[in-house]
Amino acid sequence: MIEPVDLSTLTTFRVGGPPAARVAPVTEQDLINETLVVWGLEENWLLLGGGSNTVVADEGFDGIVIQVVTRGLEVLTVGRDTGSEADAAPTAGIEPGARVRLRVQAGEPWDELVAYTVDHGWAGIEALSGIPGSCGAAPVQNIGAYGQELSDSLVAVDFLSYESGEVERLERADLDLGYRTSALKQGLRGVVLAIELELHDTAAEASVLGSPLGQPLKYAQLAGALGVQLGDRVPLPVVRATVLGLRAGKGMVLDPNDPDTFSAGSFFTNPIVTETFARSLPADAPRWPLENEPADRVIPLEEYMGVGPVPGEEPVRLVKLSAAWLIEQAGVRRGFRLPGSRAAVSSKHTLALTNTGGATAAEVAELARYVLGRVQAEFGVNLQPEPVLVGLTL
Repeated sequence: MIEPVDLSTLTTFRVGGPPAARVAPVTEQDLINETLVVWGLEENWLLLGGGSNTVVADEGFDGIVIQVVTRGLEVLTVGRDTGSEADAAPTAGIEPGARVRLRVQAGEPWDELVAYTVDHGWAGIEALSGIPGSCGAAPVQNIGAYGQELSDSLVAVDFLSYESGEVERLERADLDLGYRTSALKQGLRGVVLAIELELHDTAAEASVLGSPLGQPLKYAQLAGALGVQLGDRVPLPVVRATVLGLRAGKGMVLDPNDPDTFSAGSFFTNPIVTETFARSLPADAPRWPLENEPADRVIPLEEYMGVGPVPGEEPVRLVKLSAAWLIEQAGVRRGFRLPGSRAAVSSKHTLALTNTGGATAAEVAELARYVLGRVQAEFGVNLQPEPVLVGLTL
């Protein structure tokens, strides 16, 4: 055990009191050994990586914090690229490149990994630049941004299971990855020791074009910022720089000189609702189908007389809404704060709640409850918090 410190010093929101105790093993084997010791004590325990997605109560945590600070990266294999996505927009006259597999320790800072892969010409996570936190926490949320998600590149994780006390390899399919969720977030208890990724080596393209190209662009805002079309490919360093610029403009890149970045990033997830419910919202409410539009088809009159469900009708379709739009249209503006509170809605992006200096966790929770109430009252949508709340309820 090492001396506990206020969790406000270990989290990006800068709120939270001390734990009862803390361990911070620096090697993978020590992480396994010390975690098993903690579990054997039958005390409450909290896993903490980069602290970018955790909001802790002012009273702290009555238990042991396991802080994951292990570092290291290993190149596992290099093979020919057979992936359909890499071939979706091939560069004329250039053979598809190789694939690179990496095993990355859980405590590696995520953005440092992205920078490393871009520098080496390995495409697949470049649009995830600037996301704070550690690599071990990335699959918990299935982090995503600007058209890429971790699930696009994740192969497996090495996982110390709380149930068995053994190290297990969990393949991507075992993790039940979804929009900002996974089995790790929904009750599978344990510690991610390392993640394994498969990326595209663009060395062959770089030798011809002079620059490695990123994956085909899938996000309109990013394509617009780059001045290209969806599906185009842009040099990796340019994609990374543009994403960092977009995130910085929203206060989503940590900056010690900018209180707007003292946050947990997006505090609310974009809600997923049925298409039927989405039709009840104003026509200008942004929405994105979560699956392809069904093909047009002819229904014979004898099968359907205009009453009741269509025989063979498609399952209920889901759409994703913009939490930021809902918050703004509910009357909560950028920079809003409750009277006397030091917690505020970011001045750059309504999805982020921020600590303007000296805020308490209670003030953050009070502001979050206010935002939730406004959106629910105006639109009937219950927003869900994205960060892990420790000792706090909304």
